[in-house]
Amino acid sequence: MLLIQNLGLHFAGSYLFSEVSFRINPKDRIGLAGKNGAGKSTLLKILSGEKQGTEGEVIKEGSDIRIGFLKQDLEFTKGRTVWDETKQAFTELVDLEKKIDYINQQLVERTDYETESYHKLIDDLTDFTERFGMLGGYQLEADMEQVLMGLGFKKDDFERLTDVFSGGWRMRIELAKLLLQQNDVLLLDEPTNHLDIESIIWLEQFLQSYNGAVVLVSHDIQFLSTVTNRTIEISNKTIQDYKANYQKFLILREERISKLQQAQKNQEQHIKQTEMLIDKFRAKASKATMAQSLMKKLDKIERIEVENEDVTNFRVKFEPSIQPGKVIFEANKVGKSFGDKTVFSDADFFIERGEKIAFLGQNGQGKTTLAKIMAKVMDCEGDLKQGHNVQIGYFAQNQEEVLTGTKTVLQEAEDAANEQTRPRVRDLLGAFLFRGEEVEKRVKVLSGGERNRLALCKLLLQPFNVLIMDEPTNHLDIHSKEIIKTALRNFDGTLIIVSHDRDFLDGLADKIFEFRNGKVKEFLGDVNEYLAYRKKENMREVDMEKAVKNQETRVEKQERKNAEDLNQKANSSNSNKNIQNKISKLENEIAELEKQLSAIENQFSKENPSAEKMKTYEEMKLKLKNRMEEWEENLLLIE
Repeated sequence: MLLIQNLGLHFAGSYLFSEVSFRINPKDRIGLAGKNGAGKSTLLKILSGEKQGTEGEVIKEGSDIRIGFLKQDLEFTKGRTVWDETKQAFTELVDLEKKIDYINQQLVERTDYETESYHKLIDDLTDFTERFGMLGGYQLEADMEQVLMGLGFKKDDFERLTDVFSGGWRMRIELAKLLLQQNDVLLLDEPTNHLDIESIIWLEQFLQSYNGAVVLVSHDIQFLSTVTNRTIEISNKTIQDYKANYQKFLILREERISKLQQAQKNQEQHIKQTEMLIDKFRAKASKATMAQSLMKKLDKIERIEVENEDVTNFRVKFEPSIQPGKVIFEANKVGKSFGDKTVFSDADFFIERGEKIAFLGQNGQGKTTLAKIMAKVMDCEGDLKQGHNVQIGYFAQNQEEVLTGTKTVLQEAEDAANEQTRPRVRDLLGAFLFRGEEVEKRVKVLSGGERNRLALCKLLLQPFNVLIMDEPTNHLDIHSKEIIKTALRNFDGTLIIVSHDRDFLDGLADKIFEFRNGKVKEFLGDVNEYLAYRKKENMREVDMEKAVKNQETRVEKQERKNAEDLNQKANSSNSNKNIQNKISKLENEIAELEKQLSAIENQFSKENPSAEKMKTYEEMKLKLKNRMEEWEENLLLIE
């Protein structure tokens, strides 16, 4: 599909990467890996045609190859609804629809049936209609609704103007447009930013069955591991191509680096021995020619470079604080409304010392709002009591609110430090990739990721016994996330964290606060246990909705039946006994089917199902539906 040959980019006095060659094939799911600044996003821009390389070329292997690119900086036209903006993805379909409507109108109005122009209209209508159908025009609205709702929009949002949505929600609209266009190659730069967990899981499933090729940059390890089947790492200004998903890539990369390190060690030993011989021969006139020969050979040796930043080298930790009381927070009927809109209400909970809690739920359900209430940034309805000796450290999602733009990075960090931590300021800044002259940058020129790293660094310079963190991993690279995750694992205090990063939450939180439908509900267990539970609940909700609809239909039919006939059946003792036996048998069969389906669903959560397993699963679901209908029908007979 795309052939990349000897691609290079000269940037800031040196090569960002050079002699990069690889091919993107149909059905490839490629994750781009590499440290911050390696050139991942830049490579996406070159593949899209938005940017040109200094050398080499990107060749489309086919004249009609279509490329879609999701980038971080978006431009939106004001005044369009979510639905209208999403429909902009189908410019050809919209144009065809207008042409078809025009021709149909002409065919109704004109009477020159035998003319050549009239027959051409009929031919054009046939061509346009076939093209419209081939591009999916007849299922366009259904597809739009499915994708928009999969990405977290509600039907009520469809007719709202895009102007009222935040940048994160506008990014979802742009992503929806790209997914609907069915491009041959889909380039995605951080597609999970601003998505909640449910939307991320939906996107994973969508991309797994996507017809084209996908190339993506992401710092969400679980998302990468689930979606990708190939990983291209940009390292030491070139690439390494692994035919493996991200999780397997990490293992293969470790093996490769281990071999490189051994080869580097052997090479260094060889160079050292050669240099000793050169020094020895140089002292003797009879050996001068031999020394010169060895020096030339030494100059020709291509030095082995190993790029391996191990996060275990950066042992950062939170400052110890005084011990608080047993109860950190006690909430009684806590809620929050903005005008007529109630975000959540009647939240009752205790948070005790040492608990690690994750706030999960769809965007807009109140996770950030409750975090701000706990951090005393926002007031609330109801009563929220804070425990004795509680010292709160708060990481805000929007760092512009808590950082001073006119200060340098070093000044901002030093102002947050105390006497004990001030000597560690530069070391901590270095651990978060602020090195050398970078500490003199003004805060106002920092990127989103740099602001997050600085804010996290500040938290490590102050003593807290309660940490409230709202999306701390946004814009962070994998290396930085591992540093902060290691520090949080070793944190002795109470942790309350809002995040959609499943890999980051894994091993951090042992209790979940679920925000759903205006309520806050506690769930004891980690993020993976919660997601397994939520998956089952979602499936049950769908089945229950179908059952209720079926029940309503049957009740309406039953009401139209002859009342006398119904009473006769109900009063027959033999008939009742037979029906009761049949109901009991059906209940046992339904319970067994639900048990088998649950086991299959658990297996699906651990590995991708084969087509045969999916077929078995769907057949069992259909069988369960039929048995449920039989059970409901027999239950009506004895009522």
